[in-house]
Amino acid sequence: MRYLESRLLLEATQVGRFTLEQNQPGGSKLPESDREDMEVFLSYIRQLMPVLGSDLLIPVAQPLAKQQSGGTLFCRMKGAEGRGHRTPDGFVVLHGSTAVLQERQSAKRWPYVLALRNKLIADGTLVQKDAFYRFTRDVEFSSPSAAASVIEGGSANGLIEWKTQDGRVLRDLDEQN
Repeated sequence: MRYLESRLLLEATQVGRFTLEQNQPGGSKLPESDREDMEVFLSYIRQLMPVLGSDLLIPVAQPLAKQQSGGTLFCRMKGAEGRGHRTPDGFVVLHGSTAVLQERQSAKRWPYVLALRNKLIADGTLVQKDAFYRFTRDVEFSSPSAAASVIEGGSANGLIEWKTQDGRVLRDLDEQN
């Protein structure tokens, strides 16, 4: 069990999707044959976790090939700038992006936005630096709109808020593909 715990914590730390409170397991020294058996169990765990709804061991996705033609997308508001790209499961905001500090009035009508921002602040993903929040790691959101809402501090349509460097909106890029 210690061997499996050690390997799972190591993989979860490498993926970096969540902040782990305990990331130094005791581990266990096993003979090679036993380690191979445990690796088989580990492969079963990797297969089963997504089925159970856990994405703990799934790396944040890379950009979709069809979106690479637009390059990195930007979401800007009041000096804050988010950088990100589409993924098969949603939208990733990249490490170092910024978000506004103040929530807008529309955030009160959509409690999801406030809850999501507060969760990211609580787990250390969004930290206040100067006049903005800064992303401390890449974060995958369920949609471009969810990502834009966190950056803008209120309700946002991600299909028109995310733009290429030359100003083309995400909706237009989707229509081209």
